[in-house]
Amino acid sequence: MVYFDNAATSWPKPETVYKAMDYCMREVGANPGRSGHKMSVEAERIVLNARELLAETFGVEDSSRVILTFNATDSLNLAIKGMLRPGDHAITSSFEHNSVIRPLRGLEAAGVITLTTVPNSPEGYLNPLDVERAIRPNTRLVAIIHASNVTGTLMPVVEIGGILRKYPNIYYLVDAAQTAGVIPISVKEMGVDLLAFPGHKGLLGPQGTGGLYVAEGIETIMPPLKEGGTGSLSEKEIHPDFLPDKYESGTKNTVGLAGLAAGLEFVKEQGIENIHRKEQVITQRLIEGLRRINKVKLYGPCDANKQTAVVSINIEGLRSNETGYYLDQEYEIMTRVGLHCAPIAHRTIGTAPNGTVRLSPGYFSTEADVDYVCQALAGIVKKYVG
Repeated sequence: MVYFDNAATSWPKPETVYKAMDYCMREVGANPGRSGHKMSVEAERIVLNARELLAETFGVEDSSRVILTFNATDSLNLAIKGMLRPGDHAITSSFEHNSVIRPLRGLEAAGVITLTTVPNSPEGYLNPLDVERAIRPNTRLVAIIHASNVTGTLMPVVEIGGILRKYPNIYYLVDAAQTAGVIPISVKEMGVDLLAFPGHKGLLGPQGTGGLYVAEGIETIMPPLKEGGTGSLSEKEIHPDFLPDKYESGTKNTVGLAGLAAGLEFVKEQGIENIHRKEQVITQRLIEGLRRINKVKLYGPCDANKQTAVVSINIEGLRSNETGYYLDQEYEIMTRVGLHCAPIAHRTIGTAPNGTVRLSPGYFSTEADVDYVCQALAGIVKKYVG
């Protein structure tokens, strides 16, 4: 079996991830930060360890600015709905995931904000100057994906951040769902005010984990989406206003964070630069192999230096769901087909409404896996298209 669906969730995980989660469930099990007994203290240590490893990964000096969430969607909703006010204008691109587009469109439909969608090229490229040209006097938020979950295209997030430094009243949100753990990220270099990321993809943790980095001062203008128990200031009926408690109500996913911490340790040991180089080699081999197959159409940059390990294709004469079905049933190859929760990106590249077959190898994928996938696709072309 070959798993090429890492853009949705990375698999397998490092063995240490499974062991850390098993230990947490069997030996810890208590609520973090809610009691003074040793099991609760150990649970809080697990949470703090994950938070500090995340801060180190993204170059965050104060780990309390890493808000622990349940996924990137959770983080993006907190950022978008927390930062935008009635009458504000927001800017995004035509390559965004629904986790960005839907909250923005919802606010637009409710008459709260106006929205400008800056067009990407069919390969996914985004001109930073187009973003600047879209700025209005009431622009408050720019929300940009770091890399496309459809084509892997890397966006000029550092260049956009440099432009936005000239506009102190505009806040910058980056969706790092496809890059956290596989592309080096420095919040300082990127110039972001908010960085959203999942734990279950490149960071090699389990589902139900994620986070949001908030720059200094953001906590004074961004309200929480929920309020409740935090284990702190329990004598008060008003929610805490300090980090990270302001944005972390309720019992945390401690077992998930134990696994995430183990995944982060693995990423740290391997080195993000090394992980990136390895995925580049695998991705380029995949692109070159696909190019040799008659009737296979590739989308995006088709250059491992300009994208992550995400490659979208179609076979002429077959719908994407048909190709995915044959890969699964006849070859035990796991992919994702359709619109990938990014219909706006598929409209941009001309593949809506049927979408594409997305091939997304990961850190544990091998060259043999790539060759097998290419052989399988060649076999499908021969058998079903001719």
